[in-house]
Amino acid sequence: MLKKSWLVLVLFGALAWLPLPAHAEQARWNLDPDHSTIEFRVAHMIVSKTTGRFTDYAGFIDMDAEAGMVKAIEVTIKAGSVNTNHEKRDAHIRNVDFLDVEHYPTITFKMKSYKKVAEGFVALGDLMLHGVTKEVTLAGQYNGATKDPWGNTRAGFSAEGKLNRKDFGMIWNKTLDSGGLVVGDEVQIRLEIECIKAKP
Repeated sequence: MLKKSWLVLVLFGALAWLPLPAHAEQARWNLDPDHSTIEFRVAHMIVSKTTGRFTDYAGFIDMDAEAGMVKAIEVTIKAGSVNTNHEKRDAHIRNVDFLDVEHYPTITFKMKSYKKVAEGFVALGDLMLHGVTKEVTLAGQYNGATKDPWGNTRAGFSAEGKLNRKDFGMIWNKTLDSGGLVVGDEVQIRLEIECIKAKP
């Protein structure tokens, strides 16, 4: 009996020196707009695609960077910051035919679910655009985290998605002589996001 008790104590002592399992660390990561891109593409007159981006936005990601698990994503975009490198076209996109930025100055995205898959991740969220809220799916990859030369911890994501602009009440169009339309209905979304871990 004494020998058995001694063996239990030895085993317990050995286990006490084993490293404890690491705990997931949920932290706030703020979007860095200087090193991120929120871009869209839409068909123009059937034969090509016009590319644009938004340049004024803010948001955050709550996640465990080591595990690559995301708990929350929230982003607010100023609709008037749209830029397609064509001043007249940008003015048209801002008016009532499309974004109507006077009445709907912001675009927001709030994640509802996040799932890791073999190819990367799938995030489902509510997109509020032009006063309408619809679910949008983003699929992409978590690119990992690193330290920058100034002591910040940075992480990056790449993602793509799509939406139908008519679902958000943007129905303006014109018919070409060939029968096609000036602007396509499907809008492709491409994101390159870099974020910085918030300091305590």
